[in-house]
Amino acid sequence: MSEIDDRTPLLKHDIGEEDRKFERFSSSRKKVIVAIVSWGGLVPFFTSGTFIPSIPQIAKELDTTGEAVSFAVSIYILAAALGSLIGSAYASFYGRRPAYLYSLPVMVLGSIGVARAQSVQQLLIFRFLQAMGASPGTSVGFGVIGDIYRLEERGRAMGSYYGATLLGLALAPLTGGFFAHHFSWRALHISLAFFALAAYICVLFCFPETSYPGSRGVDQYEREGGVHPSWRPIILNPFSQLGMLRSPSILAVSLGSFLVLQCDFVLLVPLAYTIGSRYGITNETIIGALFLPCGIGNTIGAPLSGWLSDLVLVRGMKKRGYWYPEDRLRATLFGLFLPVAVISSALITRYVPGPLGLVGNLACLFFTGVAVSVVR
Repeated sequence: MSEIDDRTPLLKHDIGEEDRKFERFSSSRKKVIVAIVSWGGLVPFFTSGTFIPSIPQIAKELDTTGEAVSFAVSIYILAAALGSLIGSAYASFYGRRPAYLYSLPVMVLGSIGVARAQSVQQLLIFRFLQAMGASPGTSVGFGVIGDIYRLEERGRAMGSYYGATLLGLALAPLTGGFFAHHFSWRALHISLAFFALAAYICVLFCFPETSYPGSRGVDQYEREGGVHPSWRPIILNPFSQLGMLRSPSILAVSLGSFLVLQCDFVLLVPLAYTIGSRYGITNETIIGALFLPCGIGNTIGAPLSGWLSDLVLVRGMKKRGYWYPEDRLRATLFGLFLPVAVISSALITRYVPGPLGLVGNLACLFFTGVAVSVVR
């Protein structure tokens, strides 16, 4: 009987051109690449999560309401969606490395602008710019994983990557609350600028181009005789990718992910005004700590979902002799307890006072985090 360990491929392969592109990097080199893109992927989550606990302090300093400052969260999400589309489009055309090298400086400038904002209008403008620079890290990171790992290895690799990036959701609120309470929200965003700058330096010196030679859009463009402008990039339509939503399968998965992610935002964005107000918590550091259970749940659920999706894929392959991409969706059935956790949090907040209610809410936040990551 042959010896099997954690390095044994889940599916057998005949060595060919398709397989050689996954052998360009050693196993240890792949882990370094995943660590770098995880850092890049952590940036948008960390930037998003650190903002929420400081909303009351920002509202007080800018002489406005918490609701007005909370609008910056919506602006951030909108800009993140747009930035992800632009980043992934240009990463496919020019390569993964340029996408990081051009987006992270935008994040640095946006963070400095947020730190120096003197009005809500300035805050929203620079928050938009900050998100545009931070957001490509997530979408490009998934592309990098696809560049270096085989199909049956990607579930675990993406789970590890997603779990590492979700550390941002676990640690960011606590960090944001700590800065807001002991320093200021402005110092926080200056720190975010340095955080993005460090990621830029890491990509500049340690991150190789992972796109397979000749597979980039610019390579095909030049093979077809296209002329590359010397003074500007080729203008791409980032919204053309939305055409994939015409596929019922992709539309269903995207819509499901959208709705599931709202559970995180619905519970977390107003947390200072819901759980914090209900249980008399005003300290920004403690409010930030309340986000930890959900973030820890996200971090645990991400690698768990990767392992489950690989397992379901291999079992389907053994059973039928071939595989469907949709096989991975069977693993999302474990997230059926998500609505229970969200509704339970609402009921506990309304009807259960004191420490018991607070503990119950923290448990609900944890299970919400696990379920969201498993389904997404």
